[in-house]
Amino acid sequence: MAWRGWAHGGRGCGQAWAPLAGARGCSEPTAALAPPRLLGRRFNLFIQQKCGFRKPPRKAEPQRADAGLSGKAHRRSSLIPPVEETVFYPSPSPIRTLIKPFVFTVGFTGCAFGSAAIWQYESLKSRVQSYFDGLKADWLDSIRPQKEGEFRKEINKWWNNLSDGQRTVTGIIAANAVVFCLWRVPSLQRTMIRYFTSNPAAKVLCSPMLLSTFSHFSLFHMAANMYVLWSFSSSIVNILGQEQFVAVYLSAGVISNFVSYVCKVATGRYGPSLGASGAIMTVLAAVCTKVPEGRLAIIFLPMFTFTAGNALKAIIAMDTAGMILGWKFFDHAAHLGGALFGIWYITYGHELIWKNREPLVKIWHEMRTNSPKKGGGPK
Repeated sequence: MAWRGWAHGGRGCGQAWAPLAGARGCSEPTAALAPPRLLGRRFNLFIQQKCGFRKPPRKAEPQRADAGLSGKAHRRSSLIPPVEETVFYPSPSPIRTLIKPFVFTVGFTGCAFGSAAIWQYESLKSRVQSYFDGLKADWLDSIRPQKEGEFRKEINKWWNNLSDGQRTVTGIIAANAVVFCLWRVPSLQRTMIRYFTSNPAAKVLCSPMLLSTFSHFSLFHMAANMYVLWSFSSSIVNILGQEQFVAVYLSAGVISNFVSYVCKVATGRYGPSLGASGAIMTVLAAVCTKVPEGRLAIIFLPMFTFTAGNALKAIIAMDTAGMILGWKFFDHAAHLGGALFGIWYITYGHELIWKNREPLVKIWHEMRTNSPKKGGGPK
C-alpha cells in the first residue's frame, strides 16, 4: 500500500498566533484563552491592543510534514519516513501547482509508450538475428570448453525456469530493493524525502511522481507490494507483452501520483506519499478486468477464495471510502487512480494507444534504414 503522510493545508496567518489571540473580533471572550498572568491588571491592556491596533499580517510560513489540525506530531509507524524536520511550501494558488505535474504526466506517458513501441521493434529485429547467431553458437559450444562453477549453473537454471513476466519484474523488484537500502543511509535522508516522496506542497514536483513509485521506507510495505507484483507478473505480461507492460507500469505510477496530487490540493491535506501501490493497482485491475472469473485468495487465508471481479469491486469501494472519509494511513487517491487507469487501459487504452503505434514504428524504421553504415557510406 502506498503510505501517505498528512498535514493541514490552512493558509490563514490568524492560526499562527491563535494561542494568544484566538478571538478574531472584540466581541469574543479572549480572557478564557489568555494565560493566568495576563488576567487582572494586564487584561485591559490586552483588550485595548486587540481592539485598537491591528497586528501586521505575517507571511505564510512553510508547513512541516508532521503538522496536523492540532499542530501535534503524528504518530510514527514503521511505514513513515523520517519527515519531522522536513518543511513543505503550499502554493498560495493551488490550482497552478497542478499545471507542471499535468504536463509531466502527459509527456512522460507519451514517451513511455513511444519508447516501448521502439523497444518492441528492436526486440523483434534482434530475435531474427539471434536465430542465425544461435545456429553458429551451437556449433561453437560443441568445440568450446564449458565454463565451470556450480553457483553460476544454479543461477542460470533458476533464471531459465522463470516466466517472461517474472523475468520482467525482477528488474523492478531489484530497483525497489536498492531504493529501500538508500533509505537506511542517514546522510541521504533529506535527498530521499525530496526526490523519492511525492507531495504537491514540496519544491520538487515532477520527478518524485516517478521515483516515489520505486520507494519504500518499510520492509513489510515493500515485501507486500513486491509479492503482489510477482504474483500477477505472468498474467499481465501474457496479456500485454513485456514492452507494453513496462510502459503501462511506469505510466501508472505517474498517473496515480497525479491523481493523489489533485486530491491533496482539493482537500488541503498535504503530505508525502511513497510506494508502488498505485502502479501495482493498475496491474491488479487490468488482470481482474481481463479475467473477471479468475479465482484469487489471500496469502494468509488460502482457504477463502473469491473471483477477481469481486476482489476488484471491493478494493475500489474501500479506496473510494478512504478518499472521501479522509483516511490518512494509505494514499487511497493514488490506489483509486491506479485501479481506474488499469480498467480504462484494458477496456479502451490498448485500442487507442498501443494499436496506433504503427506511424511511430514506421518513422523509426525509416531512420534505421536510411542511417549511414559504420563505414560511412549510405545504405
